[in-house]
Amino acid sequence: MERTYRVGGHPELRVSVLDVGLACCALEVGAAITAGLLVLEEPIDPGEEIPRFNVLLISGTVTDALAPGISRAWESLADPKMAVSFGACANSGGPYWDAPTVTKGIDQLIPISVYIPGCPPRPEALIAGLAGLADEARRQ
Repeated sequence: MERTYRVGGHPELRVSVLDVGLACCALEVGAAITAGLLVLEEPIDPGEEIPRFNVLLISGTVTDALAPGISRAWESLADPKMAVSFGACANSGGPYWDAPTVTKGIDQLIPISVYIPGCPPRPEALIAGLAGLADEARRQ
């Protein structure tokens, strides 16, 4: 489900996140919300000009069976779109890297703008990654 969040500490930053949350890393996204680091944004007036970035957030182990769904999710996002690989499993397969059905990193399927390492990464790392994404998008 796609939701728009205000990024704590960056009041000008809004991100629309399609969270493909799997495994323990997905809990850290919830922790970021609970801690107020990500604040669910109320629907905004369509005439209001607030820069917004569409982000596909992938966390957890990506299996070959999940790969087509993630590719479809990526294609469904409106431009400008970026992808975040959140945690060791999404980044490289994590401890399951040698399983024959595990994708060896989400970057084999879609282009990744930011890799956030950790097992699991801290919620603050997610915020830093999203803020860095916004800075990169503004420079483009």
